[in-house]
Amino acid sequence: MTGRRRLWRWGVVAWVIVVAVAGAATLWLQDSAEPPGPYSWQEASPSATLPEGWESACADATPDENGQKLCFIRTR
Repeated sequence: MTGRRRLWRWGVVAWVIVVAVAGAATLWLQDSAEPPGPYSWQEASPSATLPEGWESACADATPDENGQKLCFIRTR
């Protein structure tokens, strides 16, 4: 039974070594890539416009305690 226990310990030690090497490699590769900086521009498409007639579609929405209304419009 001590043979199995010794084999189990070697397996755990090998797993810990593999995890440590993989973590170090990840950090090394992450540091080697040049980051774009703390702020970068992102490409954005224009926001979608509301369909015609949305005012009448949301007219029967019930306002909440702050007087705001929530209206869902499905266009497809």
